[in-house]
Amino acid sequence: MSINNAKSIETRFRAYQLETDGSLFSYWAEGKFTLIEARFTNLSASQLQAEMEACGSPFVDTLHITSWDNDHCSCTEIQNLLEATCPTKIECPGYSPKSQNGLKSIEIIKNYISKSMDSNRPSHIKNISPDYISLLDEAVESEYRDVYYNPRYIDDCCGNNNSTVKIFRYGCFNVLSLGDVESSNISSYLRRRRILQRETDIMLLAHHGADNGFTTNKLINHIKPSVAICSSNRGNQYDHPPQSIRNILQHNGVPLCTTKDGDVIIESVGDHTGEYLVTNYQTGSTQIKNSFKKTAKKKKILSYNRDTLRNIQKGIPSYRK
Repeated sequence: MSINNAKSIETRFRAYQLETDGSLFSYWAEGKFTLIEARFTNLSASQLQAEMEACGSPFVDTLHITSWDNDHCSCTEIQNLLEATCPTKIECPGYSPKSQNGLKSIEIIKNYISKSMDSNRPSHIKNISPDYISLLDEAVESEYRDVYYNPRYIDDCCGNNNSTVKIFRYGCFNVLSLGDVESSNISSYLRRRRILQRETDIMLLAHHGADNGFTTNKLINHIKPSVAICSSNRGNQYDHPPQSIRNILQHNGVPLCTTKDGDVIIESVGDHTGEYLVTNYQTGSTQIKNSFKKTAKKKKILSYNRDTLRNIQKGIPSYRK
């Protein structure tokens, strides 16, 4: 006999068009608004405000930054972003930046944290470093808890591999954020993680969908995301995602949505226990480019009885929040 343990959780995800290189996403569930990356362009600022209003969130609860590169965290934009969204927790990359953009961004964040201590909404920083990840409890497959996978060590040769990799799973569908990782070793490690295989619904393509050895047929075949999201713009010089990555996704039956033409909004529907609607909009309008429905993977997992859950939980070497 199966017992349905799936919660009814209204959930929204949004990928924002920036009209410039870079990424910005949001994930909202159970009244908690998470902003992924620290970008704040003229176009995304108005769309972010609209999204927060749609979610009934006057503030951002968590600002999650995967990389100190300026297409993920811009030192010329982050001050305005912090003032507009007032996050109470900022998850920073766990490596020391070498660029002036990264160093200036850290300075701005620290000043914001310091000033917030005198307000009624004090904020704090978490540096997602290898030491931080190693001290976390082991992940449990049947729980709605976020899981961190990278960095497990600091790569001094390739800063992209120090990006934070995290799966957001506190809503009715899950979102895997990969930052700019490009190592084939990291790809191999991730594709063997049980939770990622069984629960990844939305995959934010690593490094904006670049063909650099990370996003392979093996990775997509093992994780089997239900939807792939690529943050890119029409003028980007690297043509993300290239045809080679599109071919891999198509071969594995994974639909691709990009921010080239407009925002991507994913929202739970029905009783909010697993069904969700994916909509790719056209720039600055309510015109729909394409739309389709999917079912969250964990809806099936959470219908298993306790004995079955115990069996599928064995040997999970990943970590949770």
